[in-house]
Amino acid sequence: MSSRARNSENEPVVQLKNLGTYFHLHRRRKINLRQALIQRRFVAKPEILWALRHLTLELHEGQVLGIVGPNGAGKSTLCLVLSQILQPDEGEITVHGKVSQLVSLSTGLNSELSGRANVRLLAAYLGIPKAVIDDKIQEIIEFSELGDFIDEPMRHYSSGMKARLGFSVATTLEPEILILDEVFSVGDAKFRQKSKVRLDQMMSHCKLIAIVSHSSEFLRTLCSHVLWLEKGRMVSFGKAADVLDEYDQVMGTPEHFVEPDPE
Repeated sequence: MSSRARNSENEPVVQLKNLGTYFHLHRRRKINLRQALIQRRFVAKPEILWALRHLTLELHEGQVLGIVGPNGAGKSTLCLVLSQILQPDEGEITVHGKVSQLVSLSTGLNSELSGRANVRLLAAYLGIPKAVIDDKIQEIIEFSELGDFIDEPMRHYSSGMKARLGFSVATTLEPEILILDEVFSVGDAKFRQKSKVRLDQMMSHCKLIAIVSHSSEFLRTLCSHVLWLEKGRMVSFGKAADVLDEYDQVMGTPEHFVEPDPE
């Protein structure tokens, strides 16, 4: 039986209970000397922005989760929380399994180093042992399809090339939980299909895969479930087709139009 068909009533792989995470807002403006002296005597309480709030969710083994929402919805913050890089400010999170995460295309990369050197740099960032990379580096390079560019400085790489290299490294190990944030927002359709095949293969040993993407079409082909966030709060969670049908319909209306992320 494949991992997608496992009993969803088992203990959750990830459980969020009323989870919330906020950031302090630092607003600067020009002030005169008198105002500066007053501010030193009466320190205002800093403003906060809730990136996630009142988020309660259970994710089970065998699920491939898509995470959607407009810019600023809290998608990347949720990835950081799931990766346990960022601790919640309220509520609880329980994670059962080893997490491997690629938070963004630029995470752990150095534009002045070659692609080959960045393979080792990114692997160290992701906690992949040196011996594993030594053994698999050629396989990683071949999967990325970068050819001779692998020995060129990364400043010459396009966003798609960075995505291919990052994905190739991040999926080298066999993590129990894999989290990918906007790795598929750039790059060609051929490589996205190749990546989909690899993720399908990984589900035989992964407990859970979570993917952030602006591409509903891509998520439809891969995900079993989708979480829709807006302004840090859950709008909907359920079967991928059901949530994406609603999401595409709502986000296509003028009042919900959002600018795409810059590449």
